[in-house]
Amino acid sequence: MNEPKNTALNESFDPHASSLHGEVQNEVLQELYAIRGSIDNFDAQLVYLLAERFKATQRVGHLKAQHKLPPSDPHREKAQIERLRALAHEAHLDPEFAEKFLNFVISEVIRHHQNISDSHNDA
Repeated sequence: MNEPKNTALNESFDPHASSLHGEVQNEVLQELYAIRGSIDNFDAQLVYLLAERFKATQRVGHLKAQHKLPPSDPHREKAQIERLRALAHEAHLDPEFAEKFLNFVISEVIRHHQNISDSHNDA
C-alpha cells in the first residue's frame, strides 16, 4: 500500500478544527484532539486501502472486458456480502452498515467495469 504523501491538502488540514473552542475545558479538548488524531489516521488508511482495492478491481474489469464477461457477477457479490456481514459481526460492527458500505463499493466497481467494457467495445 502506498503511504500518504505530504501534499498541500495534508499541510492545509487543521487537525484542531473545532467548534468547541472556549466551550469545554482545555484538558477535554486535548483528549478530543488525540482521539480525533487516531480517527484521522484511520480515515487516511481507509482512503489508501480503497484506492488499492479499486486498482485491483480495475484489473478485473479489463480482464472481464477482454474476455467479454459481464461487468456484474451476482453470485460473487452475494457471497461477498454474506462474508462481510459475518466479518462485521465478529468485529462488533453493525452488519447492516457493512452491507450498505459494500453495496456502495460494488455498485461503483460495476459502473467502472461497464465503462471499461464499453471502451473495449468501442475500440
